[in-house]
Amino acid sequence: MIPGTVGIIVGIVVLLIIFLYFIPIGLWFSAIVSGVRISLMQLFLMRFRKVPPGVITRAMIEAHKAGLGGIKRDLLEAHYLAGGHVENVVHALVSAEKANIELTFNMATAIDLAGRDVFQAVQMSVNPKVIDTPPVTAVSKDGIQLISKARVTVRANIKQLVGGAGEETVLARVGEGIVSSIGSSFSHKEVLENPDSISRVVLEKGLDAGTAFEILSIDIADIDIGKNIGAVLQMDQAEADKNIAQAKAEERRAMAVALEQEMKAKAQEARAKVIEAEAQVPLAISEAFKNGNLGIMDYMKYQNIGADTAMRDSIAKDESGSSSTSNQSE
Repeated sequence: MIPGTVGIIVGIVVLLIIFLYFIPIGLWFSAIVSGVRISLMQLFLMRFRKVPPGVITRAMIEAHKAGLGGIKRDLLEAHYLAGGHVENVVHALVSAEKANIELTFNMATAIDLAGRDVFQAVQMSVNPKVIDTPPVTAVSKDGIQLISKARVTVRANIKQLVGGAGEETVLARVGEGIVSSIGSSFSHKEVLENPDSISRVVLEKGLDAGTAFEILSIDIADIDIGKNIGAVLQMDQAEADKNIAQAKAEERRAMAVALEQEMKAKAQEARAKVIEAEAQVPLAISEAFKNGNLGIMDYMKYQNIGADTAMRDSIAKDESGSSSTSNQSE
């Protein structure tokens, strides 16, 4: 008897849970008490449409309490089925209404479906965000390198959130503007004396065009002096010129050595010809003897002339040697 009663009670509890799951009476009562009109049938059908009734009901209650009467149940369900975040959209609409920011339901859902956090964007419109740029390196006209950091204060541009560029683009444009401003300065001292000149030049460029943000201010947080790029470039150029000059000198030396070797070869060739010609003299004398063109007396005179010439050469060498010795002694 008792087990049967327990089974009946358990069955009733299970059926009640299933009934309350598919027909959320609690949500319906909360909506009625809050002034939101939604039928039990619609809450029941949401289960079959794969839409959580709790999310839609709470969003409608929040919008009704905030005075947003244009938000309908069908619109919220359609946005949820499209992959949107219903709660973020409603939070953003309520925050925009309180902050007097123009934001329609269609615009809010479009921003949300574009992958951006619409609620955070509304908060950024009310409370601007400060973005720190990475160190930006630039060189002034006097060749001194400067390393600067900036803080960019931005506010979300609601109308440009769909299709507008993000923070990376803003940082890239600010860095480009800083490099351009420092590069146009004649001296790094000017930049160090007036760092606000960089901010003015960068702000005048309209860097927030086409982005999802509005740049309110650009403040230079820090400037450090880096390398003397001009001196480094001059040293590199001097080293390159030296290497070129050395290469040209080595080329000229190699050409001189080659020319010297060529002249030596020509001298050896001429000496060989002289030796060859001298070798022909005895043969010519012998031929003259045979033909009767040269006699014994003529040959003896030829030998005497050769001996006299050798003697004069030896005397001349002795005199030149003695004269150089006497000059050294003096």
